[in-house]
Amino acid sequence: MLPREELLKGVENRQEVARVIDQAEQAIKTWEVVTTDFLSPPVLMEVGGKFAKLTEVELLPWGGYPQAERQRVAIARSELSLDFTQVPLALLDIAGNFLFDPATHRDFLGAMLGTGLVREKVGDIVVLGERGAQVIVAPELVDFLTSSLVQVRSVPVKTQQVEFSELKYRPPTKKELTTVEASLRLDAIASAGLGMSRNKMVEAINGGDVRVNWKEITQPSYTIQSGDLISVRGKGRVEVGEVVITKKERYRVQLTRYK
Repeated sequence: MLPREELLKGVENRQEVARVIDQAEQAIKTWEVVTTDFLSPPVLMEVGGKFAKLTEVELLPWGGYPQAERQRVAIARSELSLDFTQVPLALLDIAGNFLFDPATHRDFLGAMLGTGLVREKVGDIVVLGERGAQVIVAPELVDFLTSSLVQVRSVPVKTQQVEFSELKYRPPTKKELTTVEASLRLDAIASAGLGMSRNKMVEAINGGDVRVNWKEITQPSYTIQSGDLISVRGKGRVEVGEVVITKKERYRVQLTRYK
């Protein structure tokens, strides 16, 4: 048996992590590969951190492409080898003419959940502008969605399964930069990393549009540290690298911006 209480100590997503522990114990008992539903980034971070020191099981997260936010996790005894093919995924293409009635990520997700699905069965959604979207789902949903998902907003759509080679995701652009700041406040680091004014960043933070390591932060004075990932809705992400204190006791911070 796994050290359940130790693994659950201090976690915020207790119910989700407990479910993964149950599945890991099942994998140990049966000597089979067990796969979770799609996990959100905060849950993935907690699961990865808590399971990292365990020697009994091996975990392999995969969401269909390297930058996927929502991922399923294959779990097996450490004696067994895991690869991406053991994480069951399917790619659906949702095609329609959205030129005059544009649809957002929320619109496509809402249309799918409106058919009666639960969020845990749906992975990333890649919005393709006026052409529609592509969505990664659990394979058992393919037949249901191809027949049930026929409209998004006011637009009729055709939903069909396609191969992952047809995934139209474009990796974010990446830019390395350095900033020198008087403090490691969230508003200072995030505004420097994303090229936004300090006032605009404070508004975004106060409005609930900023997350650090996938957790919503609403205090501009929140202290950032090396390794943190800052995401701002609609603006991109910033990864915090090395932090060095200068001779003038300021902070030189290496940043990687993704847009």
